[in-house]
Amino acid sequence: MGTARAETTIAKPADEVWAVVGNFGELTWMPGVETCRLEGSDRVLGMFGMEITEREYKHDDAARTLTYGIVAGPVQVEKHEATITVTPKGDGSFVTWDVDTDDAMTEMMLKSYQGALEALKGQLEG
Repeated sequence: MGTARAETTIAKPADEVWAVVGNFGELTWMPGVETCRLEGSDRVLGMFGMEITEREYKHDDAARTLTYGIVAGPVQVEKHEATITVTPKGDGSFVTWDVDTDDAMTEMMLKSYQGALEALKGQLEG
């Protein structure tokens, strides 16, 4: 199994950033995600002509932490668990996106998550 961490600093308060990334039912801020709908504790993402189902494992508003994993889709992974954390940093926020997944998927996930965080930064700091 492989692990990786994407991270960025965003010049917005942690609560404001968390309001976006902590909403499990809304992920259209992430590049490539065309649709996002909730089905119980799962979200179904439409992206790149396929559907991927992710399950929310832990959501802690006080700690500003969300943990989820891929549970279904055309790309089969033995393991995928990701955690997004938002912490205050001065007047802004420090955001991390950790992933524990199959070795073959680690680099692709890291690039995807780092790109998503940069897009989020651009949208929020706009």
